[in-house]
Amino acid sequence: MSTQQHQHSKSCGTSCHTSVSRAPTFNKISRIQLTDAPAPDSSLIESASVEPAALNSQRLSWKVAGMDCPSCARKVEKAVSGLADVHHVKVLFATEKLVVDAALTQTALRISSQVTQAVEAAGFTLTPSVSSSSDVPQVASSGLKTHFPLLLLAFLMLLSAGLAQVNPPWGNLAFIVTTLVGLWPVLRQAIRLTRSGSPFAIETLMSIAAIGALFIGATAEAAMVLLLFAVGEKLEAFAASRARSGIKALMALVPENAQRRIDGKLHTVSVADLRLDDVIEVAAGARLPVDAVLLNTAASFDESALTGESVPVERQPGEKIPAGSLCVDRVAQLGVASVPGQSAIDRVLQLIEEAEERRAPIERFLDTFSRYYTPAIMLLALLVIVVPPLAMGLAWETWIYRGLTLLLIGCPCALVISTPAAITSALAAATRQGALIKGGAALEQLALVETIALDKTGTLTEGKPEVTDCVTLADISADKLLALAAAVEAGSHHPLAKAIIAAAPQDNVLSAERRRALAGIGVEGWVEAQHIQVVAPKYIAVETMTSAVVAQIAALESAGKTVVVILLEQRVVGLLAMQDKLRDDAVQALADLKSLGINTVMLTGDNLLAAQSIAAKLGIEFKAGLLPEDKVQAVTALAQHRVTAMVGDGINDAPAMKAARIGIAMGSGTDVALETADAALTHNRLTGLSDMIRLARATRATIRQNITIALGLKGIFLITTLLGLTGLWLAVLADSGATALVTANALRLLRKKL
Repeated sequence: MSTQQHQHSKSCGTSCHTSVSRAPTFNKISRIQLTDAPAPDSSLIESASVEPAALNSQRLSWKVAGMDCPSCARKVEKAVSGLADVHHVKVLFATEKLVVDAALTQTALRISSQVTQAVEAAGFTLTPSVSSSSDVPQVASSGLKTHFPLLLLAFLMLLSAGLAQVNPPWGNLAFIVTTLVGLWPVLRQAIRLTRSGSPFAIETLMSIAAIGALFIGATAEAAMVLLLFAVGEKLEAFAASRARSGIKALMALVPENAQRRIDGKLHTVSVADLRLDDVIEVAAGARLPVDAVLLNTAASFDESALTGESVPVERQPGEKIPAGSLCVDRVAQLGVASVPGQSAIDRVLQLIEEAEERRAPIERFLDTFSRYYTPAIMLLALLVIVVPPLAMGLAWETWIYRGLTLLLIGCPCALVISTPAAITSALAAATRQGALIKGGAALEQLALVETIALDKTGTLTEGKPEVTDCVTLADISADKLLALAAAVEAGSHHPLAKAIIAAAPQDNVLSAERRRALAGIGVEGWVEAQHIQVVAPKYIAVETMTSAVVAQIAALESAGKTVVVILLEQRVVGLLAMQDKLRDDAVQALADLKSLGINTVMLTGDNLLAAQSIAAKLGIEFKAGLLPEDKVQAVTALAQHRVTAMVGDGINDAPAMKAARIGIAMGSGTDVALETADAALTHNRLTGLSDMIRLARATRATIRQNITIALGLKGIFLITTLLGLTGLWLAVLADSGATALVTANALRLLRKKL
């Protein structure tokens, strides 16, 4: 078979054991004996981003309500990490999940109680997730209860302003009452956060400013500060909710119950009760609760939830359909192909959670910067209050007012949210449209890509080659030749092997013994006690083939076909030629990439002439005859000069994808490729490459705009404050306005089409 075929099987269900031997008719090789790998653990995986629980730990998880930005997640982590029985804690902001590894010596209910108290003491609310203890009470809150404090504060503010117009002394008193009403929840939250280890929170700054304003008699401004702050908090909450909308929509696609068929009867069961190979029935208009294999007649499914492709796909019996797909036209019977917690949608959600560990460098920098920035601003505000009156004899009231204003201007909210708001919006937009990007770091690298290396089979081509020529060179029929080749290829998942098996006659199926894959070279086995080999031509000793055979191989390869040689007892008995066709969108995809200024190169293990034929149609540079290690070297060489991405779909592409600055997997690829990759095209459209890069570049531009807005407004108001041109309420308006601006700017990415 072709070199590319045997670099590695494109199935992850095998493990390899190597030994070196010498075959009589071709060069020294490494033989790989294929054996069955252990079955994957079927237990529910909490999250791919959290380290596995230690042997002496138990894992619990909750949903956290009230988190408006990633800094809230870190406040929750800090509050819980201080508990004596907690070994590890992680808050996943995108899915609002708190995961805790705790000591086995304590009951789940006791740990739940401790964690709940710690989180509530920090000002947030917990509700149990599916895997949490059922004994933990469900916490619910109404919309009126959520918005009542803001509505009350706004009403009191209007009442106070009206009263001040009629009776200024009573109006002043009303503003004091309004300030105290608005200050109480903010001050309480500041005290909670200080106790849980976060003393320099925005609530602390607001409390100090409001109390200071009351102290110097600026009662109206103190009340306005708290009202604007409350409005800003609602804006942040809205932004977080919108950014999570795509993820929440994905989570809502999987139904809670399924119709399982037992002894010819349907029974409604929980999805958690389904097991592999159970038979379920899905009515027209219903969604699949798990990944499943179609059992009966063909049916159409809307798979846009994962692929972004709105046109229903006609599926045949035996084909696998992902969870969340909508059955369009008829009742379908399916066999369960994934255990609860490991469906396609579950894996996407796990990868989204994992993405939070891969934060963009600019995001990590701003996070670290803000930890020092807030205390520094508080110190600067103190100096502004103290130094002018003491050193220059200026009025205390004036400089206290300016110091408090500076304190509010220095609030880092807009700066802190500028990057994660944009990244979360972009990731949600990409996921909703069939592209999975694993975190801010991957998004940032995508924006910098200058060169893309692409695998051929299954990436640039459809990965579904067909046998086009069957040449017999001995006293053997074409059907017999195909049957022998198919016997030694049985069990392989590689596209070329599948093509041979599909072309073999179904009424004369042969069995092979002692089958071996010869890495990058071919396969061998014994059929009816005869040694059969299927080998790439370049590994055949020239003296074993006649000049006519060599010429025929060259003619087939020059036509862009992949040729394999069939040997029976070390004697060449035939040739098989196969050809894969380009993806329909391959030419357009490369043209789109070129328009973005991105160079492309094809890396393939196929023969030179076959690769040359494909490359000529695409107008792309190429390197052929590459083993997996050769692809790694090629990608490494490219990466020395330009930021390089690698696109592939198989196990043999995984090392090169890892060696590149960023790896991108096709949705039709193997699990290994998808797990290795930093991004994946779940819709399996090659034109999605340019779309992803456009989104990444737009996100990078948005982040820069947001940082400019946040720092620019602060710089302007810092100067106007020191000059006495900015008041307290303008300071809060500037901060809330900056937060609103960067949030609105980031939310534009949610509407960006891929």
